[in-house]
Amino acid sequence: MTQHSDPGPAASGASALDVAWRLVREGGAIALSHFRREHDITVKGRGNIVTEADVAVELRLKEIIDAEYPAHAILSEETAADTDASRGWTWVIDPIDGTKNYAIGIPTWCVNVALCHDAQPVLGITYDAVHDEGFWATLGGGAHLNGTAIRASTRPDVASSVIGVDLGYDDARGSAQIALMARIYPNVQSIRIMGSAALAFAYAAAGRLDLFTHLNVAPWDIAVGMLLVPEAGGVTSDRAGGPMRLTSRAFAAGGRAVHADFMARYAPAEEARGD
Repeated sequence: MTQHSDPGPAASGASALDVAWRLVREGGAIALSHFRREHDITVKGRGNIVTEADVAVELRLKEIIDAEYPAHAILSEETAADTDASRGWTWVIDPIDGTKNYAIGIPTWCVNVALCHDAQPVLGITYDAVHDEGFWATLGGGAHLNGTAIRASTRPDVASSVIGVDLGYDDARGSAQIALMARIYPNVQSIRIMGSAALAFAYAAAGRLDLFTHLNVAPWDIAVGMLLVPEAGGVTSDRAGGPMRLTSRAFAAGGRAVHADFMARYAPAEEARGD
């Protein structure tokens, strides 16, 4: 690793990757301890909620990072959403991605942790605590599911693929995604809405989804996935076809061939505007 992809050892002497594993495992354990119980729910917008578990996980992860890498910034969904991640080392955290699923007992959610340098992810883990699956990557080190290397899809086109989408919390962009599904169907194997953008991104890296596309994401949704998919041999882009950035709101990610077909046939449409 170069100096821009390795922050050096933590205060405890652990590597940054070891710290990241500690973060997701401790966060996952806290989330599991609250799962399928009564929740204290705060409504942030239509369909957009936060539970007491989201806050508890986030505060614990911030506590660990502050002890291990006190000079690093933290960008996190619930308590530090306005941090500028464009310079230096920043940990990007989603304590529970898929909170709506989590709150109603659907076991499709994850803890998402990435370390970025100058807004570029250099390592990240998407951890599905329910199934003990950790999708992880380091810059230049490949992508893995626990101890096994993973590869993005080799499907040749949309027609042969399972496409993942999500709606998000913006009504116009969500409606545009529904319009996209109507345009694709039935010229596709199937369409999936998982309700966790981070986990769907990880599934695209592992080839479980051939391609995943969204129109309204935040940095903590995508920081891990935008490293995972390229390290798994796939490709990411914004929905206009440009490079994906931590600040991108709209993107497509998956196997190279299906991504190319999707971008040529479906992305240059009205719903793709306004990244």
